[in-house]
Amino acid sequence: MEITTSNLTLFATTLLVGLTAGLCFTWGNAVTPGIGQLDDLKYLEAFQKMNRSIENPLFFVVFFGSFFVGLATIFANRGVSAYHFWVVLAAVLIYFLGVVLVTVFGNVPLNQILDKADLANSSLDELRALRERFEQPWNRFHTVRIITATISFALLLLVGINK
Repeated sequence: MEITTSNLTLFATTLLVGLTAGLCFTWGNAVTPGIGQLDDLKYLEAFQKMNRSIENPLFFVVFFGSFFVGLATIFANRGVSAYHFWVVLAAVLIYFLGVVLVTVFGNVPLNQILDKADLANSSLDELRALRERFEQPWNRFHTVRIITATISFALLLLVGINK
């Protein structure tokens, strides 16, 4: 295979989206069900700590890089074929709508509510209410991210094997 801009950007986008899809899958398949078994205080503390630790440069490069490198991939694949262009466009659009926007407008606001909570000085009723306000909506938003990141990754793989 010839090394071209379209090949390089497609590879980078597929890798970054794949990493995000894997993170979303693992988080939804193992992390949230596992901590979901904890009592309210331990659950909320664990989620606070995970939310704080995931906000790091490498995560942001992978998470947002998927979209920005994806934009470059759309333009790089314009002249390859209509199929490549439209499938890459669909993959990047699905990623943006279902992963980036859902995160920014769904999960992040819930994370911020949790981050501001003073868990150590909250009553059991306050902890229960916070968990009820947080857990199910967060998991619903995350399910959208799992599905859309996986679809986006699969579309990019299809383009890659049909190059």
